[in-house]
Amino acid sequence: MSSPYPHLLAPLDLGFTRLPNRVVMGSMHTGLEDKTELFPRLAAYFAERARGGVGLMVTGGFAPNVEGWLAPFASRLATHRAAARHRMITDAVHREGGRIALQILHAGRYGYHPLSVAPSRIKSPITPFTPRELSTAGVERQIRAFVRCATLAREAGYDGVEVMGSEGYFINEFLLTHTNRRTDRWGGPFAARMQLPVEIVTRIREAVGRDFIIIYRLSLIDLIPDGQDWAEVVTLAKAIEKAGATIINTGIGWHEARIPTIATSVPRRAFAWVTKKLMGEVSIPVITSNRINNPQTAEEVLSDGCADMVSMARPFLADADFVAKAEAGKADLIAPCIACNQACLDHTFQGKISSCLVNPRACFETELIISKTDKALRVAVVGAGPAGLAAALTASERGHKVTLFDRAPEVGGQLNMARRIPGKEEFDGLVAYFSASLAASDVELKLGTEANAAALKGFDKVIIATGVIPRDPGIPGQEGPNVLSYIDVLRGKAPVGKRVAVVGAGGIGFDVAEFLVTGESPTENLAEWLQEWGVADPAEARGGIRAEGPQPEAPVRQVTLLQRKAEKPGRRLGKTTGWIHRATLQMKGVKMIGGVNYERIDAAGLHVSFGEARENPTLIEADTIVLCAGQLSERSLADALAAEGVEPIIIGGADVAAELDAKRAIDQGTRVAAAL
Repeated sequence: MSSPYPHLLAPLDLGFTRLPNRVVMGSMHTGLEDKTELFPRLAAYFAERARGGVGLMVTGGFAPNVEGWLAPFASRLATHRAAARHRMITDAVHREGGRIALQILHAGRYGYHPLSVAPSRIKSPITPFTPRELSTAGVERQIRAFVRCATLAREAGYDGVEVMGSEGYFINEFLLTHTNRRTDRWGGPFAARMQLPVEIVTRIREAVGRDFIIIYRLSLIDLIPDGQDWAEVVTLAKAIEKAGATIINTGIGWHEARIPTIATSVPRRAFAWVTKKLMGEVSIPVITSNRINNPQTAEEVLSDGCADMVSMARPFLADADFVAKAEAGKADLIAPCIACNQACLDHTFQGKISSCLVNPRACFETELIISKTDKALRVAVVGAGPAGLAAALTASERGHKVTLFDRAPEVGGQLNMARRIPGKEEFDGLVAYFSASLAASDVELKLGTEANAAALKGFDKVIIATGVIPRDPGIPGQEGPNVLSYIDVLRGKAPVGKRVAVVGAGGIGFDVAEFLVTGESPTENLAEWLQEWGVADPAEARGGIRAEGPQPEAPVRQVTLLQRKAEKPGRRLGKTTGWIHRATLQMKGVKMIGGVNYERIDAAGLHVSFGEARENPTLIEADTIVLCAGQLSERSLADALAAEGVEPIIIGGADVAAELDAKRAIDQGTRVAAAL
């Protein structure tokens, strides 16, 4: 039987070792790296993914010394004692037949602590600390720390290391005049600035020998002003190969860049074209990365000659068995990474343990255990939105007899509205995954069925996942013909005028505004997306930044977004994606106003005032007013059951109405079913 993905699943001979396929699980900081008492959980996390068949895994970043910390006392590897503790991780991976490399990450000026160091005393825009400029001898000490960390990684049983040379961290900072103003041997012309990474790789190879993987993460497109030009990138790549690297990995953009690189609105394989430019310039394998989340896309990237290997990081949070399912021809059952950032990167930047919206077991493998039950129950789940789907599938996996009801003709609940938002096309894949998983399960699915108390008699457990209903903002005149609910708009039930006032600037309000101003979604058109965000070929513009800047398509409507809270609209959006939504609407000319009182609606539009004194009465001229004023839990069925003495389990929006929180809904549904 031929392989469904012949390029992706082909082995790769590195000379001293052979990888079983071309799949790399890229580095992700999960928080489990930060405390040795969490290492048993980290070992279980990697072991499960090794068991799932990934060719090579890379850990989250470990600092080689105190100056290189990401945060005080965070992940580090600098002593023999620490190396001994890592043995439980590497042993767990090797027992499952996997391979794992440790990423050496020196944070440089991105370090969130007062001990940070950098090539020059230039503060990062994303941290509050100004780094200390290293002396010439200080640079030498940092090089020795990298080498020591690599030798300790080998001592700890790792199969290799990845030297983090991209994303604006320490090594990357030496390469750009943007951050390197030195006049000694480590500054000046590019030939001098690039000596730091070359020296690090050269000395690591000398220290670890020839039979140890060295991956170098190379910034191929910096996406900041004064970034590298393409000739410099190629020059460095060739020097890194000569220094002894085994593989070159792709880094895209600095963390301070104002261009999204991994969010859901970024087109799939958006930067594979950059990696393809490097193919043929070096003879060692090249890895491509960023927004590759399914085996078909990964296969196409390789068959198109864009790379020798594919790095997928968050897809392995979403599904540890990604490779095994691909090999078995069950790609439709791979839980998809939707690049939402909500449970992974947002958690990281909030100091929480990372996980995954679609897979709450990620990083919680030893705590959230889905085991077969020894007492099968008859379980009714009402509502086939994210909470109900997670509960039904988990309960069925455990062996319970599950019936899933929904009044709608299709599964997905409010995911079916989210998937209509430009930039959220990945939700299509999530709904398709749930549909395929239901078809492969023993769940009895009853769509188009209004479950009532009578229909639920005889079940041992009833789980209510009936979601939310829109909150009534109580604005005089809201019953008029020019007023629509966000549900009407997103389901296309009514025409919307050219001038629109959106009431409510939470997540739904921002989504509706983006829906209303966007014609063709740039997420579906890479050339348009690159133009919208001002991305250029680094061979034509330093750092890949267009001189003319972003050039988005003109908005299809004039939209004003309003909220009652007297704060910057969008301030409460996702930690790592909120800026993208705000920037997108600003580029589309959306006017955002906070601190308003909604006075009334009439044929002219929306009348508002400001402050407690209701001052400065203003008319927002609008043909259509869209209400996005929050949600209330839909509990009518739960209340009816309670009245008959049945105590249902309430989950998702029916439990807590907080925007469209699929992360909490899926987590809660999974945990409730795991505990039945």
